[in-house]
Order: sequence, then structure tokens, then C-alpha cells
Amino acid sequence: MRLSSILFVLTVSPALWGAASKDVPSWVEEVSTRKLPAYPGKVAAAVLLDEQHVTMDPSGTMTVVQRHAIKILNQQGKRDAFVRVPYWKNRRDVKDLHAWIVAPSGFEKTFDKNSVIDIGAYSDAELYTDGRARVIAADNPEIGAVFAYEYTVQQKALTAQDEFVFQTHLPSLLSRYTLTLPAGWTAKAVVFNRPPIEPIVDGSSYTWELKDLPFREAEDESGETLPRLAISFNPPAGAGSNAVTLSSWADVSRWQSSLAQGQDEVTPEITAKVNQLTAGAKTDYEKLCAIGHYVQDIRYVAIEMNLQTGGGYIPHSADTVFTKQYGDCKDKANLMRCMLKAAGLQSYLVAIYSGDPTHVREQWPSPYQFNHMILAAKVPDSLSAATTISSPLGRLLIFDPTDDKTPVGDLPWYEQGSYALLLSSDHGDLVKMPITKSDANRNEYTADATLQPDGKLTASFVNSKTGQPASRERHRHASENADEYKSNYQRFLNGTAKGATISKLTPQDHFDQNKFDLAVEFDSHDYAQLMQGRLLVFNPAVVEIPRSVAPTFPKDEKRVGPIILTAGLYRKTVRVKLPAGFAVDEAPTPFKFDSDFAKFSLVYKQEPGMLIMTEELRTEAATLPPDQFEKVKKFFDNCRGADRQNAVLVKN
Repeated sequence: MRLSSILFVLTVSPALWGAASKDVPSWVEEVSTRKLPAYPGKVAAAVLLDEQHVTMDPSGTMTVVQRHAIKILNQQGKRDAFVRVPYWKNRRDVKDLHAWIVAPSGFEKTFDKNSVIDIGAYSDAELYTDGRARVIAADNPEIGAVFAYEYTVQQKALTAQDEFVFQTHLPSLLSRYTLTLPAGWTAKAVVFNRPPIEPIVDGSSYTWELKDLPFREAEDESGETLPRLAISFNPPAGAGSNAVTLSSWADVSRWQSSLAQGQDEVTPEITAKVNQLTAGAKTDYEKLCAIGHYVQDIRYVAIEMNLQTGGGYIPHSADTVFTKQYGDCKDKANLMRCMLKAAGLQSYLVAIYSGDPTHVREQWPSPYQFNHMILAAKVPDSLSAATTISSPLGRLLIFDPTDDKTPVGDLPWYEQGSYALLLSSDHGDLVKMPITKSDANRNEYTADATLQPDGKLTASFVNSKTGQPASRERHRHASENADEYKSNYQRFLNGTAKGATISKLTPQDHFDQNKFDLAVEFDSHDYAQLMQGRLLVFNPAVVEIPRSVAPTFPKDEKRVGPIILTAGLYRKTVRVKLPAGFAVDEAPTPFKFDSDFAKFSLVYKQEPGMLIMTEELRTEAATLPPDQFEKVKKFFDNCRGADRQNAVLVKN
């Protein structure tokens, strides 16, 4: 929806650096002398200063001055010695850009105007964008060097709002944001992911700052953790500012709805296509599924134009997208809205953040919290689909037309449970996205195996997935060729069956049921260990618990972010035919343990010539605070440990 931040790996030849410079400003020289604490060797660079000063004029034009300096600590840190300033014609203009290097010896270099590279800010999914960027990047700077830059941009604010993230994953000595408003204006701010920060107020200027921010490691199964400042400013009555003032979620909904107004006009060609797609549909839900599947198959391509007037939020007309057969998320959602209207069904655009269900916060009504557009279709109260919600606009089914691997009736896991904005000029509001139950997200293995006296195992199993596990498997299958898919699955089997060789692998996708089946046959020559000529030791599990089912967490992690668990039901039944002349001498221990977020059971049963293992792990959707990390880690570690037990057979 808005131009995404894209990292361009560009370098500037040392020939462009120029000779030793006397033009390095005093602030760069000062921050270069700042002492850093001792960081672990994995910390590639440290931020000495990250400072942004925003000045708003009465018309709604913002002047942004950014200063930033990092110290390079190891080879990997050299990649952080760059600056990229995005801009858009007639909305955000770069007025000034400078960068400097201060070497450990004290030798200084300045990047002059010839060092600046002007590039189109395209991503892989964009056919065209008005956005561009100016970039300076140092080529192989010394370890221990300080890279600093300063730029000034002037931009027309779409809304009277701004946000500032105090750090990336890198540690930071000082991070500061200052806002200067015209006389009579007021500011209201909220800080996310840390305790409140009281601003330093000096006349009409407000300053928020944080010091000594630690290095932040990536955390598995986690949501947003970086400290973020969200600000709304309000002009006095009659100020005549061009920036839209938004004080409630209803305001945001009305504003975004107005941008999309009139873009869903039905044409005769669209009506004809809808009639064709729904000719065999017996219910409105079947019509919804047919239209949804059609829109999913339209290519995802973004064309970002007129960004200075909110073009990043305005969908192209449904007729244009239908004719061209491509569009981005808002275009596809808007086309589906139009096609449903042609079928006599009502629907609404929904703004959402894709990728982190914890990102959007109720306290800050702003379109800047969203990066994606999906759809809500009005359905009868009697419809029992898993992704329906109650709202001021009635019963709604939530669907993402961009994700072509998740059919109508389901929703990508990274959007479930998040806050999203229902766009309507009259009754729009922030609503909570549905969360599918564990029974809707099944991952089941049914395996039959035969163990030979020499330790060789021959096995076949069917892995049947439904719901989000099926969608994820569908993504994997579509993104890999047949050899890659087989090789990666064989690598997974090697987690338990060392040296496993797949003889047959047959995937079968049942998209309309959101089900994906995989039939596998393999053998492992040294699956069991033959000891003393009479004992066979082996693991009856045959297939290990996938990491997507039972997450693995690092040891001694000092957890910062929440732990996000998705709902799912994992079942595994393995029947192992024992070699003739052998009997079970030691069976693995059965287990059963429960928590408030998951339940696990493991049972072994013996029949003549057979050992049968039945395992089940049911996980509930939950977002748990960091202080429960040890509890969560221990639970899933116990699941994995139970699954890795050996059985001992003895020769009669």
C-alpha cells in the first residue's frame, strides 16, 4: 500500500571518496569519539546516534532533518555503511544529503555530490512506481570506522501524523526524535513496546529520546519488539492545514473509504464473467468461493502512482484490473468487491498489517499501521465458516484474495488475531480478525514400517494436512521444483531416519477443501542398531515432530518479545512390524502432559509381531508474554524428547 523499504546493495568506489576532508561537521567528530560498551562478537555494528528533527509548517508541510552515525565492529557490519533516502516527486523532495567516513586513525573522508546514486525504488512485485531513492554506500570501509550521514527532506503530510522507530536490531547509544509544531498546534504521542516516555517540551518543540538500547536478536515465534513512537498532531480550528486530521478509527475508516469510492463500478464485461463463474453455484457461499478463487489467480503486480495525493492507498478501478489481469493487494480486494456486487453480494475493504499479528495497536488511529488490503464479505448469520466475525455491519467472512494458497474459509496465520480496519463511510471501525481452531489446522501422519533383523527399515506413510498446514505445504510445493521438493523432504526424514532414501513421493492438492496430502515411501538401511548380535535399538517414531508443530528455542535466551503460538492438531500413528524372532524387551515410556496453551500425549501398544505408537499434540492459539518463555520452551522440549525415545528388541 505504501512504498516499502527496499535495501539496494550499491557501492561507491574509493576513487569517489576524495582526499582527506576538513569538511566533516563537528557533530560527526564528536560522536566518533563516543565509547561503546563491550558487545558480543555477533554484533556487526553499533549506532552512535540516530536523530530526527521534524518541523511542521501551518500548511502541513514537514521538513525532516535526519542524522545517523554507526561504528563498524566486524566484517558483516560493513554492509550497514550506507544511506538510502526515498523520495516522491511533488510530495517528498530531498533537499540535502551528505555522508562521511572517520577512520580509526582519525583520517576523514567526505562523500561529495558525485557519490550520490539516484535509483528507481522498485521491488520485485512492482511494475512501476513514482518512488525513487538517493543512495550513498561506502565500499569496504575499515573495521572500527564510523560512517555518518545527514539529510534534509521536505514532504507534504497526507495525515497529521508521524512515527519513529528508535532502533533496528543494532544496539544504539542515543536515539532521539524532536517535533516542532506551529504556534497553537498540539501533539499527542504513544510509545509501543516499552514503558511510556515523557517528552522534553521547549516551547512548541517536543523531544523523545532513549539511550543505551541493547542489541536485539531475532526471536522465533515472536511479534514486534522494537520501541516505536506514534504521534498525532492537531492544528487549531481554522488553521487551513492540508494534512488530514484523524482522531478516531472511524475517522481513518471514512478517509480511506473516500479514497476507494467509485473504484468498484460494475461493467457489462465483469457482470458476464461473474455469471460464468457462478453458473453452477447453489448458494451465496459457493458464489463467494468461485469469485475468490478467480481473483486469487490474477497476477500480483503493483503500479504505484500519484503517491503525493494518496495514490498508495487508492485501488485502481476494478475494470482496469479486470482488463489488465494484474494488480496489487488493494486492487485485487477492490476487484473482488466489485465482482461480489455484480453477484448481488455485499463486501468491504479491510486494511490490515501482513506479517505480524501484534503490530497494529488500538491506541493510535492511523493508516500508517497497515501495509496490506484484504476483504470482508457479508454472509448469513447461519454460516459457520471458521473465518467469520460479528461486526457493526453484520456477519462478515474475512478473506485474503492476494494469498493464492489459502482458499475462501481460511485466513493466513500471520493475519489471524490481529486488529484490522473495516472500511466503511458510516460504520467502519477497528475489528479483531478471526482465529481458526486447532481442529481446523491438522497435520496427521499415518505410517506403516517393517524392521529387518539387520536394522534396515522400509516405511510408507501418508501425511495429510488441512487448514494453515496445508496452505504452507502448498506454498512450499509451488516454490520448489520436483527435485528440490523431494530433496528437502528427504532432509526432513533424515532428522530421524539417517540415510533415508525416498523411493516414491506423491503430492496431492485438494485446494477447495484446503487439504494437502503427501504419500511417501522410503527405506533406511541403518535405522536400527544391532548390538551383541541379539539386540535391536530403534526409534519407533520414524518421522520426527516438525518444527512448525513443536518449535525449538535457543538455550538461555533472554526473551524480549511475546511468544506467538498458532492453533494446530498434530497426530501420528506408526505401526512397526518387528523382525521375525524378535520381541520387545524395553518399550519407550508413555507420556501425557498439559499446559494452558497445549496438550501432549504419547502411547505405545504391543500386538503380536507389532509395536504401535500413537502421538498427539494439540496447540491453542496464544500470544504469551516473554516471562513465560522458559515454560513454553520446556513444554516443547519435553515433546521432542518424548518423541525421540528408543525401543529395545531382543532376539528370542
